[in-house]
Amino acid sequence: MKKQKLELTWIGKDVRPKLEPRILLGDPEKSYHAKHRVTSADFFDNQLIFGDNLLALKALEQEYTGKVKCVFIDPPYNTGSAFTHYDDGVEHSIWLSLMRDRLEIIRRLMSADGSLWITIDDNEAHYLKVICDEIFGRANFVANIVWQKRTSRENRAAIGSAHDHLLLYAKSGALKWKDARNTLPSNEDGFANPDGDRRGPWRSIPFSAQGFRPNQMYDIIAPSGAVLAPPKGRCWAATEPVFKQHVADNRVYFPNNGTGRPRIKQFLGEQGGLVPMTWWDASTFGDNETSKKEILALFPDSEPFGTPKPEELLRGVIHIATNPGDLVLDSFAGSGTTGAVAHKMGRRWIMIELGDHCHTHIIPRLKKVIDGEDQGGISKAVNWQGGGGFRYYRLAPSLLQQDRWGQWIINKDYNAEMLAAAICKLEGFIYAPSDAHYWQHGKSTENDFIYVTTQSLTPEQLQALSDEVGEGRSLLVCCSAFRGDANRYPNLTAKKIPKMVLSRCEWGHDDYSLNVENLPMQEKAAPKQAVTPQQAGLFEEQREKDSAEGAA
Repeated sequence: MKKQKLELTWIGKDVRPKLEPRILLGDPEKSYHAKHRVTSADFFDNQLIFGDNLLALKALEQEYTGKVKCVFIDPPYNTGSAFTHYDDGVEHSIWLSLMRDRLEIIRRLMSADGSLWITIDDNEAHYLKVICDEIFGRANFVANIVWQKRTSRENRAAIGSAHDHLLLYAKSGALKWKDARNTLPSNEDGFANPDGDRRGPWRSIPFSAQGFRPNQMYDIIAPSGAVLAPPKGRCWAATEPVFKQHVADNRVYFPNNGTGRPRIKQFLGEQGGLVPMTWWDASTFGDNETSKKEILALFPDSEPFGTPKPEELLRGVIHIATNPGDLVLDSFAGSGTTGAVAHKMGRRWIMIELGDHCHTHIIPRLKKVIDGEDQGGISKAVNWQGGGGFRYYRLAPSLLQQDRWGQWIINKDYNAEMLAAAICKLEGFIYAPSDAHYWQHGKSTENDFIYVTTQSLTPEQLQALSDEVGEGRSLLVCCSAFRGDANRYPNLTAKKIPKMVLSRCEWGHDDYSLNVENLPMQEKAAPKQAVTPQQAGLFEEQREKDSAEGAA
């Protein structure tokens, strides 16, 4: 592989998992919807997915590539306390590899005008920035927003941590994304109507601009008779004819009893939005204490999350990055704040979570949002009245499992429908079973279909399929076995299950978790210790390095 001139390297960077694109299994018992439609903009197809988030992202890839407008993730911050069993350097390598694998899929899911927002602290922020530069390209970096996460002092620290980073990347470049993003609402402070203007309250803004433009350099006579020139180093904001139009329209205000330089009346509603800045203070976007109080209000008897994010922070992100109806993704759902805020703001959402709090916190929280019972957070600001719903999914088990002789076979938990859906996804077909033709389980084009069966097909059955498919169409036949020469049928391609997919994926691997405390320990006395495929080469490379240093 050709190396870039400038890149971040780490142990095991070239080791990549062969992810199985699992199917998602819906559970109506855990799904939830409002009893009636509250507004015409209610969405009922939001998704809450329970399972490993790397496998879940892979499961979404086929259907949602290029469709997600905003991704917000709040991944584990890789604090040192989780790594007591690892040599220095290895733990960071594992974290970087796990993040890299997720970010690569996230990038593919993002729409052309989409954006990614990642909250992170100083432990890995700067390494993460370099990884994102490699994956997204440095030209697609938009900003490192500094969010004030706490206002109280941390007296036990050498220097108290008061902020987190919010890294922002655009799919198609910062300049193009700038045209698609929204500005923040401006405040209405300073508006009054001292002269009784029929157009209502107004405030004044300067009538000058930076720089020198000859046609905007002229004298203005103030009501007091004073002759006024532009401030030093500036020119007037418009040409003299435009200024005279403002005078005729009663838009010009001279402060200091008519002696000051002219200012222009800006009426309430004309002020426009504010361009977002890189400093997000707690008074506007909330802090960790704000979010803890929000969670405690919802779950007064539960232990609060350590670092939940306040709803106002997510409101800022979602407002800037999306419009009503756009799709928001959070693959580290945590307490479910992203989905709750997106729901209240009229956005569609997908959340992924593996922890038990998916059931103990997220689902109960979303039910309160849907029923209109959650009036905390941003609810009053957006006049939230309830409505909409979500569908609950879990990841299907691995398609293949080993029998008692170590041979890979189709998982016994799979029924015919699940098997057809899984093979469709593996082969790049859209699962769309036909009511008219038993052999149409899915399609890749209008004339290219797939048929999945556990039968062993005879030459007569293959001939019958070929005749029914006919000319101008093609069929991929996936079966346990077939007899005869399948090449005799020009419109059929026959493959055997599971042989056709054996080398595609890491079968039976259910946990690519970022919870490093759950990863297997490294024990130097047991070099053959089993590790996950994700880490397959990490420790071996470290041991070789240690051996070389010892020999020297």
